[in-house]
Amino acid sequence: MPIGNIYVIAAVSVVGGGLFGFDISSLSAQLGEQAYLCYFNQGPSGPPFNDDEKCTGPRDVVQGGITAAMAAGSWLGALASGPLSDRAGRRYSIMVGCVIWIIGSSIICASQSIPMLVVGRLINGFCVGIESAQVPVYIAEISPPSKRGRFIGMQQWAITWGILIMYYISYGCSFIGEQNSRNYREAAWRIPWGLQMVPAIFLFFMMIFLPESPRWLARKGRWDECRSVLALVHAKGDVDHPFVAYEMDDIKQMCEFEQRHSNVTYLDLFKPNMINRTVIGLFTQIWSQLTGMNVMMYYITFVFRMAGYTDSAGLLASSISYIINVIMTVPAILYVDRWGRRPTLLIGSLLMATWMFANAGILAAHGQVVEGGIDHVSSQSMLVTGAPAKGLIACTYLFVASFAPTWGPVSWIYPPELFPLRLRGKGVALATSGNWAFNTALGFFVPPALANIKWRTYLLFGVFNIAAFFHVLFVFPETAGKTLEETEAMFEDPNGIKYLGTPAWKTRVVTKLVNQAEHGEVDAKRQTQYHMSDVHDEKTAV
Repeated sequence: MPIGNIYVIAAVSVVGGGLFGFDISSLSAQLGEQAYLCYFNQGPSGPPFNDDEKCTGPRDVVQGGITAAMAAGSWLGALASGPLSDRAGRRYSIMVGCVIWIIGSSIICASQSIPMLVVGRLINGFCVGIESAQVPVYIAEISPPSKRGRFIGMQQWAITWGILIMYYISYGCSFIGEQNSRNYREAAWRIPWGLQMVPAIFLFFMMIFLPESPRWLARKGRWDECRSVLALVHAKGDVDHPFVAYEMDDIKQMCEFEQRHSNVTYLDLFKPNMINRTVIGLFTQIWSQLTGMNVMMYYITFVFRMAGYTDSAGLLASSISYIINVIMTVPAILYVDRWGRRPTLLIGSLLMATWMFANAGILAAHGQVVEGGIDHVSSQSMLVTGAPAKGLIACTYLFVASFAPTWGPVSWIYPPELFPLRLRGKGVALATSGNWAFNTALGFFVPPALANIKWRTYLLFGVFNIAAFFHVLFVFPETAGKTLEETEAMFEDPNGIKYLGTPAWKTRVVTKLVNQAEHGEVDAKRQTQYHMSDVHDEKTAV
């Protein structure tokens, strides 16, 4: 008997997001550790290059490549996840990702060289691409509309927990051996990277007990199973519940339309009536990267070393940002369906721009250039002391606190709500691939940027946040409180802008009617006719 509690279903499936978090901090926590720096040392300091007790680790560009390998694999995995999910199902695609993760983690844990480490991270990334694209789709298609944002937002919360847990595991293991080039121990990095396999094993076996997406079942013509899953998850097994009938009618009309437009490919995402949604979904993920948050996560130890925090003090100070990330994601999970997507993204962009510009100003006015970098790491190119150093750290914490309840969860919630059923798997996969493409580019870009343009790196990300604000303001419509089929009708509004639908600035959060339907307080058939008659007419006219 499959599990029917939607909270349990969401809690289990978002462990896939936790894998992404594990991978982020498993590397960021190692960037200042001598065990990692000495084992993969490329000089100029530390054995066999000289007798210095501090190793400098991989060169800047190579470290960027190691970091970006996971994102590059994720880009490929996200693109592959669409066809995989459409053919095998949302649930099985998540399980396939778990197997790939276990293989990649085994290679990383056993790494003997930088190329072997890169290959392992590429494989792990392929898994993260699948999970990051298909977990939100799975949750979106199985959740009730009034709580859909909350449950998809749990994906981001799982990412933050993954980051925090793995960071502290790595911190604990940093005490294995000593922080010098002569007495370090490989176990300090092999143990954390080996433990990454545990959540994937848990997720694989738990997915066996979860139901398949009802909308995917409907698309395959398995209507009895679709009704059973809807009843199990939304009505405690009551197949005659009004909301089950309401959802079934919505899904049937959508599937009838899609049967007349079958054999879809990625090219369908770029047709005139779909290109707007594709661009919005893609840029939701692109802007989430260009805010600078994942750069903060990957290279947070560089920031704190530039503020004068070194060794274990730097690791502990960095961990506070991860704790803030976990705590500040909670308000979004609880209230994002009430706040709406647009206001959340707009406020987040302005706040993050403020803290990025503040950090740029602090470094420009008070930072001292360190030739060759702190501890010979060229990316740690400036040093700030005293009150300005505290200001730099405070703005970094405030930046994380601004991202966590805004762009963090909404960048995962929003794309699955944009696309019709026939294109949802591929649409979200393409949008997520944009995330990973820019994640890859930024992984390469940031170490040399910090070494060469220094404080201007922060200035650049501040400008990106301002650009994101105006893009959301004029183009991104509100999807909160709407069924996935009602969102489809909004984009095909005959009274709206051609190929765009209802203008973004005229859209609002709608929750009352959906809440009534979910609780059986209205007649399902009447509600369905009210909401879907115009939708059906618009679609047949397309």
